[in-house]
Amino acid sequence: MKEEQYKFLSEYFTATKSRFNIIKALHDILPAIMMMFYPLQLAYLLFTEGFKSEVFLKATFVPLFVLVLVTVLRYIINAKRPYEVYDYSPAVKKDTKGKSFPSRHTASAFIIAMAFLYIDTKIGIIMLVLATLIGITRVLSGAHFIRDVLGGALISISIGILSFFLL
Repeated sequence: MKEEQYKFLSEYFTATKSRFNIIKALHDILPAIMMMFYPLQLAYLLFTEGFKSEVFLKATFVPLFVLVLVTVLRYIINAKRPYEVYDYSPAVKKDTKGKSFPSRHTASAFIIAMAFLYIDTKIGIIMLVLATLIGITRVLSGAHFIRDVLGGALISISIGILSFFLL
């Protein structure tokens, strides 16, 4: 997206209280939903598969690896955020400077969705849809460029396929 599009979205979502409430709720609640179900998944696996099972270990440590990897990449790359590049106020206020690429929210959502997909296809597909919505809201709220979201998603999908389905 271009500068005008980011500014338009920010103005659109902040023009009325209802629009702002919608984008703010999606921005905040969707990741919270994902983070609520992930520990439940791990608890379920712990009780059904056991602490040393391959399924439990993969579902625990692959997302942790992705989180650490993306955090390190963000620190090294230190890409600016849309509101820094284009000098506007994002729809959902953020004070973070840099560390935009890759999107950690998106990467985390997608690797957790891949873990769900590994365990149960139907729930995994639902979680992939939720992860996609999380990525979209990161862009619509002005927190990330599209490349940040795509980068986070691609990292997680690639590592998820490799770790959960090929190894």
